[in-house]
Amino acid sequence: MGFREITLELSTDYTDEALKEAIARDLGIRDFTWQIQGKSLDARKKSNIHWLIRAGVLSDELVGGEPFVYPCMDIPRKPRTTRALVVGSGPAGFFAALVLQKAGFKTLVIERGSKVAKRSDSIQRFESSGSFDPMNNYAFGEGGAGTFSDGKLTSRTKKVAKEKQFILSSYIRAGAPKEIEYLAHPHLGTDHLRRIVKGLRKEFQEVGGQMQFETLLTDLIIKNKKVIAAVTSKGEIPADVVVIAPGHSAHETYRMLIRNRVRFQSKNFAIGCRVEHPQELINTAQWGSLSLPGVKAAEYRLTAKGDGCLPVYTFCMCPGGTVVPAAAYETTNIVNGMSRYKRSGRFANAACVAGVNLESLLDKPVDPLEALDWLGDLEHRFYQYSKGYKAPFATINGFINKQAPSRNVETSYPLGLAPAPLWELLPEEISRSIARGLTVFNRKLKGFDSGIILGLESKTSSPIQVLREPDRCCQGFSNLYLAGEGSGWSGGIISSGVDGIRTAMSIVQKYS
Repeated sequence: MGFREITLELSTDYTDEALKEAIARDLGIRDFTWQIQGKSLDARKKSNIHWLIRAGVLSDELVGGEPFVYPCMDIPRKPRTTRALVVGSGPAGFFAALVLQKAGFKTLVIERGSKVAKRSDSIQRFESSGSFDPMNNYAFGEGGAGTFSDGKLTSRTKKVAKEKQFILSSYIRAGAPKEIEYLAHPHLGTDHLRRIVKGLRKEFQEVGGQMQFETLLTDLIIKNKKVIAAVTSKGEIPADVVVIAPGHSAHETYRMLIRNRVRFQSKNFAIGCRVEHPQELINTAQWGSLSLPGVKAAEYRLTAKGDGCLPVYTFCMCPGGTVVPAAAYETTNIVNGMSRYKRSGRFANAACVAGVNLESLLDKPVDPLEALDWLGDLEHRFYQYSKGYKAPFATINGFINKQAPSRNVETSYPLGLAPAPLWELLPEEISRSIARGLTVFNRKLKGFDSGIILGLESKTSSPIQVLREPDRCCQGFSNLYLAGEGSGWSGGIISSGVDGIRTAMSIVQKYS
């Protein structure tokens, strides 16, 4: 039996039968099986928008060729008595724990928030009443911040094929659609993610792992550069190895680690706001039509740099999505984006942020605690302005021209808007750079300046980064590891999951 890999152009609303006919026509064969290996939308010409389908074809009518085999990650397993404690149930923490458990460790995951069902109830109550739950919100709870997001599964990290496939296969077993293995820009949607994290928890428990919710890490007991136990809100937990994957929002965890002489450094990150438009405007600008058969909703990725300004770019674009109140602490006010799998909402939103080096911005050295203080003060400033969780907003055109809005507008944001001179709430250099970036974006995407800009987007990544040894252990410790976005070494679901996996594999090798 022979194999061929071919790339076909098909209409956006193609059927499986149309794909089969196209394969037969291209290869001149009748009897075959196929598998989609890649799928991306080619929208370079509005008059000819189509799918590019990369298919692997097996047939007795073909000669030669080797079929594609998904890369497989080998986890060496052996009986162990080593106790592994993983703090945090987001992608980094969960996949680190799953690898450790499959390798034979006695693994316990603790999570400060609740299981996803209780977390969902708390978020719904917050959005309907403004009653903030410090334990369960958009930042904390089962699955981490990614559970209530668009669930994007793209990653710029190179050479992660084995780890990425391990993550995707785990998601598929937990209920994700098979398409995430081949789509160019796969996403899960928060409606799927809430179900998927329960499936992941089930798999972890079926291989012997334990999970303990509503358990906050408050301190570490350290002797001779070794963590011997974690102090939590439910008592001490002894451990032989500790992996902390707190996410980028757990500032009190950062402070506790710094107090325990874990070494961090300040790093570049990004600050800005969310922009929001009617989805139909984005569809028209990108496709030349209000909708496209077979495609959920149009996306965009925009960048602007130069002219003496900070680099500005859009990030975490949520087609057909919702802007959500993503505060991690009660007296802070920040926003993020979320969408469901179908991306069928009326609005599109994206972060619009400026890349920041805090030492350059403040013109002085900045240590990690100062970076946390600076960011926390900015998040509190937005809370003080609106006296709660309404999102300060302006029109995009008004932001560019420093004209505050005179009235509210339609939005997906559930807790209401507060008209504001938004540019005054941000540091001047960031405001100036974003204003220029918005002007550039309007030239690239017709009608962009008719949207609104709202809230504070401050969680694109951590402002600090832990110092790690080559084996990923925290400098100065023999058994303490930080992984994922909270370590400052990754960002997003896939790269955080990969960081957790590689941290776990390093531990497996060390304790072999």
